[in-house]
Amino acid sequence: MDSLVTATDFYDALPRLATFGTLADPGSYTPLPDDWVIGCADIVGSTRAIAEGQYKKVNMAGAAVISAQINLMGGRDFPFIFGGDGAAFAVGPDDAARSAEALAAVQAWTRAECGLELRVAQVPVSTIRAAGRDVLVARYSASADVDYAMFAGGGLSWAEARMKAGDFAVPAAPPGQLPDLSGLSCRWAQIRARNGVILSAVIRPAPGAGSTAFARVTEKVLAIAHRIDRDGHPLPAAGAEVGWPPSGLGLEVLASRGSVPAWKRRLQLLAETLVAWFFLRTGLPVGGFDPAEYRRAVARNADFRKFDDGLKMTLDVDPATVEDLQGVLEQAQADGIVEFGLFQQEEAMMTCIVPSPRQGNHVHFIDGASGGYTQAAAQIKRAATA
Repeated sequence: MDSLVTATDFYDALPRLATFGTLADPGSYTPLPDDWVIGCADIVGSTRAIAEGQYKKVNMAGAAVISAQINLMGGRDFPFIFGGDGAAFAVGPDDAARSAEALAAVQAWTRAECGLELRVAQVPVSTIRAAGRDVLVARYSASADVDYAMFAGGGLSWAEARMKAGDFAVPAAPPGQLPDLSGLSCRWAQIRARNGVILSAVIRPAPGAGSTAFARVTEKVLAIAHRIDRDGHPLPAAGAEVGWPPSGLGLEVLASRGSVPAWKRRLQLLAETLVAWFFLRTGLPVGGFDPAEYRRAVARNADFRKFDDGLKMTLDVDPATVEDLQGVLEQAQADGIVEFGLFQQEEAMMTCIVPSPRQGNHVHFIDGASGGYTQAAAQIKRAATA
């Protein structure tokens, strides 16, 4: 059978799980085919970039990795996951070469337009398995229109570590090669905590911890989050607020200008976003587009929690919930089951990929606005070296 058909059939055939809690069960996941490859990327020096006030730019670069792959795939579904200061995804063998080219183009764009260095790598699943890890995938249905990949097995973490060591690097893009970042934007206002705290959590299995023991801990964590309205979703059901001009307008200029002068693209976007702001603010329907429903769809589609060889969440919680989570995780850490970081901030932010506002398949990545996942992961790193 043609490998492209096999790749498409594999991911399309996976069940879409509607209950997030079921993803704590290792039995919910399926091994990726052996001939697939993992693409991964992360920003070098992201902690320093945060200290310099560039975390929105860091998030944009991470989302750009996914945006370029979505546009490359031309509507075909494939597994991907957003990590704040980077991203990872998987593609079949027939897409591997073009996928590597798109990765390299995003690396060059990130350096030229954002002033940041993006590491990129492509790692064969067969190599990961030969090293004693695995790459397992599941599909979580955030809404009727959007589902997100979840990963287990330790393979993504292994691939990221090898990338950081300089292995499996993707060849540099030729001069002038630009990624297709159509649909990448960050037009929504930052999301203030309604319950008191925006909490970014990164929870990983401790070295040697069993998958069953780790699953039990994540079940406890999710049960605590479940006490909060909407499981701690940072967005209200009615959706995010909008402002004009958008705080991320400059980044969208960089993502969408191509060879157009930045000033000209900025003027175009100022006009475009002013029209969008008016209808989203007033809620007036236009040409079959219902702004109020679109805002609700943004909330339904938003990616605020995920499994990627661990559990990451950005939640809107109260201080008592933070204490409860801290207590469960400290006990699990003492038992040798997890390592974790919890980073508190006042706001969350959202980076979006919107092929068309008239279609339901727009995706929205939520992270903490003051460092989020990167700061939580840095706590783990500091604890390991203390």
